[in-house]
Amino acid sequence: MKKMKGIDCAIPVKADTAKALAAAGMKFVCRYLVPERLAWKRLTRSEAEAISAVGMKVVSVFETTASRPAGGAAAGKVDGVEAYKEAKLIKQPPGTVIYFAVDYDAQPKDYDNIESYLRAAAAEVHGYKVGVYGSYAVIEAMYKRKACTHFWQTYAWSRGKQSAYANIYQYKNDTRLAGINLTLDLNESFGNEGWWDTKSTEVPKPSQPEEVKPKMKQEDAEKIIRFLSAAWYATDSQEAKAEYNRLADEVRKAAGIIKVG
Repeated sequence: MKKMKGIDCAIPVKADTAKALAAAGMKFVCRYLVPERLAWKRLTRSEAEAISAVGMKVVSVFETTASRPAGGAAAGKVDGVEAYKEAKLIKQPPGTVIYFAVDYDAQPKDYDNIESYLRAAAAEVHGYKVGVYGSYAVIEAMYKRKACTHFWQTYAWSRGKQSAYANIYQYKNDTRLAGINLTLDLNESFGNEGWWDTKSTEVPKPSQPEEVKPKMKQEDAEKIIRFLSAAWYATDSQEAKAEYNRLADEVRKAAGIIKVG
């Protein structure tokens, strides 16, 4: 699959910046899905709309503090609840991914807690998939533990290694693109990123049944029904009577006559 270029940044992306990023060839923007107390870096619905309007995708990432996942399941449960609330607030489509950041040089002694954190968060983000952002070692460990389904690797702390499991790879921090007044990080993606946009797909309205035009004139149907009625009274066979009734009903349907009683 063709690699896609994208960015992540802490500062919200305004409409004019989104246009400039798209013009520079960026295909996605990774932004922070965090509570209102972190408003300075918080992704909003209007920002997601501005990003989507120029054809770029949104990648959601949850991070309050760098080493938060070391807090294990207790921290993961709290963060999962907050992430879910924000995702619903900005109308992030179900089935897409929320990445949870391990934004420090995590060591093997931390992996059990990180796994517990991700699993606890996943239990709270109903309908969304969970990904992890972290170093090469974190990506490799969490993939092998099946702690989540999506992986965003940073080159930081990765010691020159790049995981084959990474859906997104952050390869440069704290840079600027020409003509864009925004400090950002550069990324590339390889598919199955779990990103989203705000371009709504209209749910088709249930189709209304077409009006059925009568296949027979009502006066003709009534004549046939009278003949069937006469035959019904002339026989003692219950089987024949049932068949005459059936035929009369078929005639009524063909003429659009509603049977009463």
